[in-house]
Amino acid sequence: MYILIGGAGLVGLNLAQKLVELGHTVAIIDCDPNACRYAREQVGVMAFEGSAVNTEVLLEAGIRKADSVAAVLRQDALNLAMVTLAKHYGVSHILARMRHRDFAEPLRLAGANHIISTVELAVSTMVNAIEYPQVESMMHFEQGQIEVLKLALPNNCYVVGRSVAEIAQDRRFPTGSLIIGYQAHPHEDLVIPNGSTILEPDSTVLIVTKPGSLHQVIDFIEGCR
Repeated sequence: MYILIGGAGLVGLNLAQKLVELGHTVAIIDCDPNACRYAREQVGVMAFEGSAVNTEVLLEAGIRKADSVAAVLRQDALNLAMVTLAKHYGVSHILARMRHRDFAEPLRLAGANHIISTVELAVSTMVNAIEYPQVESMMHFEQGQIEVLKLALPNNCYVVGRSVAEIAQDRRFPTGSLIIGYQAHPHEDLVIPNGSTILEPDSTVLIVTKPGSLHQVIDFIEGCR
């Protein structure tokens, strides 16, 4: 995929690095010549010096052929402008970083498919780490309506030795929750389990649930010790 990033700050450069590692072709736009030089020499991407909301620069950077555009500029207003221009030039997949929530609806109306609030993401991650220290990681989808948590299973937990089907049928397992991933051991790959998958000691599961059921899911896993 050809991905165009607006902004060669910390987020933009790290995003570019990850995308390059995944095999994508990446171009980045920034007004800072030093940032552009770093992007070329250290990250290994194409870098265009100039404003990411300047149509001439965008066209030179190949916005018409971009599969995705990521607007991660320093100001919400600039990200909004870049999203608007990306939509104008026919980009079908547009992402935007947002600092202030007042820009959420304008970004959506402008054509952003994904809006990532850096402040809310950081706060939410910290709150989850404080409230659920036993959860290895947690992701939010559909504006927080769905949660996916990665949870290690204690050796003496009730669910160890039981199948995914048995757990799903247990009346104590929160309705609407589902085990969608399973890692038997840290060195093994994550797999999609089926009903007959048996959960082993020291294994890890990915569970999808609703925010209101998080406590119930964790209590179900930990309360069965």
